[in-house]
Amino acid sequence: MKLIKEIQALQLISDFHKADYKKIGLVPTMGFLHEGHLSLISKARQECDIVIVSIFVNPIQFLPGEDFSDYPRDFVSDYHSCRIAGADYLFYPDAEQMYPDGFLTEVKVKTLSDRLEGTFRPGHFCGVTTVVQKLINIAKPDIIYFGQKDVQQAAIIKKMMKDLNIDIEVQVCETMREESGLAMSSRNIYLTDEEKSEAVNLYKTLSEGKKLILDENWTDMNALKQNLETYLKSNAPNIRLQYIAITDMEVMHDIENLNNYKGDVIISLAAFIGKTRLIDNIIFNYN
Repeated sequence: MKLIKEIQALQLISDFHKADYKKIGLVPTMGFLHEGHLSLISKARQECDIVIVSIFVNPIQFLPGEDFSDYPRDFVSDYHSCRIAGADYLFYPDAEQMYPDGFLTEVKVKTLSDRLEGTFRPGHFCGVTTVVQKLINIAKPDIIYFGQKDVQQAAIIKKMMKDLNIDIEVQVCETMREESGLAMSSRNIYLTDEEKSEAVNLYKTLSEGKKLILDENWTDMNALKQNLETYLKSNAPNIRLQYIAITDMEVMHDIENLNNYKGDVIISLAAFIGKTRLIDNIIFNYN
């Protein structure tokens, strides 16, 4: 595996491989890699000739007061994890390269970026889509890989690709979980053992929602959300729920009633456990 820090160097490398008709896979990350990230790298290794992993803690997707300065970083561990997982190149630029003096451009997917996560983190997704577009222009992949845990992010990026006619496949891979069911996240490092024990109730709440829809035929989604809020509060009183939503998968519009709905359903939520904010979701088909 080769470490690349210069934008132009990676562009030339990608041009070389594309001229040789190699399929390039890109796994964009912010580092502090866990098994979820490594599963994306392994998937890319299976499907592509060349695998590029990027590590860049993107400052423009953090809001004032969020954990940009404290976001966990461990480059040495990440380097060895990428190498063992089978990456060919590790792209590790600094912020001055990615956003030099005079940088004025942003990429935004309207409406979809302002809902759910966007309501509570205004401007976050504009930072995400801008950096993803830059990484695409730099790495020139055929396939780009994301995890399902960030389901709204994946939907926004797919919409960006469609609207801007970007001929790249977006692969959204299953959320990797700890044995308890807690979704793997770099921010789990912030949790105490007690907080981790309580955090497992996030996925239990999502699973309860899926069960009530598929096994008990609940169709009123407003009533279901109230039920799930009560369920979470009774099982994890120290968790502060920020939102719970039941939406479609393509544009993440709220589903109010399932009587006239067929297709994929997403139940998603965000909550604070102590000072740590976690997100999770569950996706299933309803016919």
